[in-house]
Amino acid sequence: MTDSRDARADALLNAVNSDGGQRLKIFLGAAPGVGKTYAMLSAARDLRRQGIDVVIGFVETHGRAETAALLEGMEILPTRPVHYAGREFQEFDLEAALARKPAVLVVDELPHTNLPGGRHTRRWQDIADLLDAGIEVYTALNVQHLESLNDQVRRITNVAVRETVPDAFLDRARDIVLIDLPPRELITRLKQGKVYVPETAAVALDAFFSPTNLAALRELAVETVAHHVDSDLREHMLARGGAMPVRRRTMAAIDGHAQSEYLVRMTRRIAERRGGPWSVLFVDTGSVDGERRERVDAAMRLARRLGGEPVILRGHAIADELLAWADREGVGQIVVGRTRERPIARRLGLSLTQQLLRRGAHLELTIVATPAERARARHRLRFANGNGTRREYLFATAATAVAMALSFVADRFLSVANLSLIFLTTVLVVAARTRMAVAVYTAILCFLGYNFFFAPPRYTLAIANADDVLAVTLFLVAALVCSRLATRLAGQVQSLRAAQVRGRALVALGQQLATSADAEGIRTAGARAMARALDAEVAMLARDAGADLKVVVSSPDAFALSTQDRAAADWSEAHAEPAGRYTDTLNGASCWMLPLGTEQRRAGVAALRFPLNAREPDADRRGLALAMAEDIAQALERARLAVELESARVQGETERLRSALLSSVSHDLRSPLASMIGSAGTLLSYDAQLPADERHELLQAILGEGQRLDRYIQNLLDMTRLGHGTLKLNRDWVDAGEIVAAAVARLRKLFPDTRVDVHLPHDTVLLHVHPALIEQALFNILENAARFSPPDEAIRVIVRTEAGRLLVDVSDRGPGIPEDERTRIFDMFYSVSRGDRGKQGTGLGLAICRGMVGAHGGTVEALPHAGNGTTIRVSLPLPPPPEETA
Repeated sequence: MTDSRDARADALLNAVNSDGGQRLKIFLGAAPGVGKTYAMLSAARDLRRQGIDVVIGFVETHGRAETAALLEGMEILPTRPVHYAGREFQEFDLEAALARKPAVLVVDELPHTNLPGGRHTRRWQDIADLLDAGIEVYTALNVQHLESLNDQVRRITNVAVRETVPDAFLDRARDIVLIDLPPRELITRLKQGKVYVPETAAVALDAFFSPTNLAALRELAVETVAHHVDSDLREHMLARGGAMPVRRRTMAAIDGHAQSEYLVRMTRRIAERRGGPWSVLFVDTGSVDGERRERVDAAMRLARRLGGEPVILRGHAIADELLAWADREGVGQIVVGRTRERPIARRLGLSLTQQLLRRGAHLELTIVATPAERARARHRLRFANGNGTRREYLFATAATAVAMALSFVADRFLSVANLSLIFLTTVLVVAARTRMAVAVYTAILCFLGYNFFFAPPRYTLAIANADDVLAVTLFLVAALVCSRLATRLAGQVQSLRAAQVRGRALVALGQQLATSADAEGIRTAGARAMARALDAEVAMLARDAGADLKVVVSSPDAFALSTQDRAAADWSEAHAEPAGRYTDTLNGASCWMLPLGTEQRRAGVAALRFPLNAREPDADRRGLALAMAEDIAQALERARLAVELESARVQGETERLRSALLSSVSHDLRSPLASMIGSAGTLLSYDAQLPADERHELLQAILGEGQRLDRYIQNLLDMTRLGHGTLKLNRDWVDAGEIVAAAVARLRKLFPDTRVDVHLPHDTVLLHVHPALIEQALFNILENAARFSPPDEAIRVIVRTEAGRLLVDVSDRGPGIPEDERTRIFDMFYSVSRGDRGKQGTGLGLAICRGMVGAHGGTVEALPHAGNGTTIRVSLPLPPPPEETA
């Protein structure tokens, strides 16, 4: 049910997008000369007569007068001159088309390969950019240029088509118009010179334009259009809620041999007919040589171009890996190629095809026969690169020579039968060090040497003893078994080494990214890690204040970018895809550009510059580079989110303090002012009528509220000085008892009914502090305790010394402070009922106390009190006595 809803949603989205203006119309023909360009221009002229803005981007008339006549009166974009190989050519100007941005643009020759210097290598990539810019495009294409039909066309016509268009690009076409012409009429047009000039036409008639070839190509063109119509029907039915069968994935299993690309193309056609997704899998068992790896990479690149999903797995049992992945991903069909099969494996039922047939009963298995490749594989003895092969054969020859020498020496002491053990040991040593072919070569040399020089009759190749036949068999069996094991072990070691290198590089990158606190540090760590792991020059590009991509960090420091490098970086970031070197987009750039982030969250680009003579990175290095770029992008995204989170937190804290300040000011300023204004107004209006005691009481109220207002303003000023670090300490030597006594005396003036019990140490305790500030801090604590202590309970002040510090504990019997709020009462404008905002508090007293004590290197903390109440402890460091500091 979920899959059905998802499919319907995708179909609806595709339907909306197809009606949204980004449309592609392809005029498809079976061969050149059927009239594609003529039909395309005729349709463009009809649109122009309807008042639609139509522009000719590029059209190749091939000297046909009737085609050129259709261009008259049409707006034609100027072409871009390109100098190449000493000649000047005219190319389609993509930048001019994007700047003009008409409603409909006509661009001929879809599979054309652009000359160096443009944005893209192929014209279909230019058209993709036009579609992304919202321009409707009319273009023309011959069916033989479709990528998936490349092998099929070569078999039909014996002509290899080099310029191809990925089949996935046709999925962007809203309309495909089939331009058909019977083969006889096309041949007639060819003979009349309406397709090619007479000299070229004569050659074409003998090669490509035969009736058989044209009929086959015509059938392919009709089939292609039929498939496209079928896919449109499926999407419209799904969008309208019609029932369609569940789409099962098609999977091609390639082995890296010559038929791999052929299998990819066949799988694309099969998946297209089934209307489902498809993938290409390769299982790396650790025994893949360089040539085979290149073929795998080529097949994977082809799969990406055709719209498939390339997947590389690592494992020992190929059938197990294929079936496990098929079950996990919902594969319904597996496409494999039948190539060389070992007779022993076939007889034992161990071949890949037999295992899939036996164990994949729930899957549809399609076996594509490639006889030519199978015949070549059967007769081919695989060798490694020339230098390595020569060294291995020289080693085998030398080992055989050493065995011969030892046998001549041992011939005096050992029997002939025992001499065979020397040669057998030699075969084992060579097999363990080299490949199967070299081991077989060694076995043959050892047998010939043993038979000719030692086995009776000597100095002949005749075999007189049946034991010698057994020795030959043992040589060959030992060579095959040991070399196979050694080859597999070496491949697995190489695969593990590559995986270890990748894992070590990613772990090192992760550790460096974890210690980087900001975007610049992340980019610096990423550039260094990528340069070290990939052996390349790396630069990290990001947008500056002017929205231009600039090199932020690089390894090494000097890293210059050309104009084409910057264009590739811009394109890579905008489309969130690799560009530049080793890609099909702006591949004239000297750097391989990897995007950091997505199209929605762009974090810049990583530029990798390899040596000019370096080959394209293999699949492991490409995968490592992409993985590292993704890790860097994720780290940049985390840093961005952390900055936004911190900004939001600071903004919220600021808003909270602002609200608290406004609340405090509105209450603690207006309350005393209202009382003072009311008392003063009463005195002004009824001064003569009021008794003397009432006038005195009103004056006392005005004085008390004025003092309260003065304390509040003084607290605000003190807090401001503490926040800006402008509070100056005028230190002096003073007795701790005197400071406590002065603070208690101030409290008794404000709260005459409050009892205070003071316990001082017997000895004098001297402090080197600013006396007024410490007194103010203690007074604020005492005032806060007095406001919450019950009237019949005394406030206790205990002064003592401990471990080189002076401790002053102020305890009350109030309601107490919850444990989770004991640290918050020292925040400014703390507004919980227990804080110093209670009753007539301002919410600043304890915050100022902590700031003043902290300026002297001390601390203030709230501690639980036995029973009800709270204890506020002030801790100050005790300095050396004055005489010791003199």
